[in-house]
Amino acid sequence: MIFDFRLKVFYTVAEKLSFTKAAAELFITQPAVTKHINELESQLETRLFARNGSSIALTPSGEMLLKYARRIFKLYVDFENELSQLKDVSSGVLKIGASTTLAQYVLPGILAVFKRTYPAIHIHLIIGNTAFVEQQLIAQQIDMALVEGISRHQQLHYEPFVKDEIVLVARTGNKIFQKNEIRADHLLQIPLVFREPGSGTLDVIHKALQKSGINPQDLWVDIHLDSTESIKQYILNAECAAFLSIHAIERELRQNELTVIDIKGVDIFRTFQFIQLHGQAETLPALFKRFCQNHYNFK
Repeated sequence: MIFDFRLKVFYTVAEKLSFTKAAAELFITQPAVTKHINELESQLETRLFARNGSSIALTPSGEMLLKYARRIFKLYVDFENELSQLKDVSSGVLKIGASTTLAQYVLPGILAVFKRTYPAIHIHLIIGNTAFVEQQLIAQQIDMALVEGISRHQQLHYEPFVKDEIVLVARTGNKIFQKNEIRADHLLQIPLVFREPGSGTLDVIHKALQKSGINPQDLWVDIHLDSTESIKQYILNAECAAFLSIHAIERELRQNELTVIDIKGVDIFRTFQFIQLHGQAETLPALFKRFCQNHYNFK
């Protein structure tokens, strides 16, 4: 990026109104986020955030900077796209692999904008679990992939894309929850819906709960279902809850169908990653990867 990284830090904090979530998305520590914001406030000689305990809000100066930051990043994305076109990479075939959550909830919007920008580039999207996508890449059946798993294959290069937060959700108005925040041990009293045993998402959830002193074997499992969509439909019609990717429930949150239940002291994150064969440096995958990074962070 050719702009000041501190501006990107500010933009991320301002969009999420959380130093913790900004640190997770930017792959830096929370003290580093605080340092960048303090330096920017010192440079501009104004406060950008009003801090009230654990919550923050934008000041009038912060609101103004966010407005201009959005315009700056939009101009940068336009510049990147036009520069790529000058390099004559505006046509060809790109075969992309993607694991389920990314393929369903993250990539479609990015692909739509990408196709408008580069209509002569033909996209083939192959969907499967992380292990399947990795094998497709090793067999050179695809050019690149985006995955949500935590595996590491020696033949592949992994590069972080963005953090995904997994949250506890329930139907809005669910009688089990009197408040939108619970203690970790309260989970033992709640009927939960999980992905099928062996799911990578389930492994991430179990490991996070174990760190908080919760034995996954003690949880009240109402049912196992093998897709995020089936889980959403189930909890919309039952007095129970489920752990789902924040990307998977954006529509339901906007329509107030589902509610996020905060768990004190428990944050569950995983990393979406780009993967390619080591030494692979084709132009189209590099173009698409850069486009994904720009579109996600500055849309």
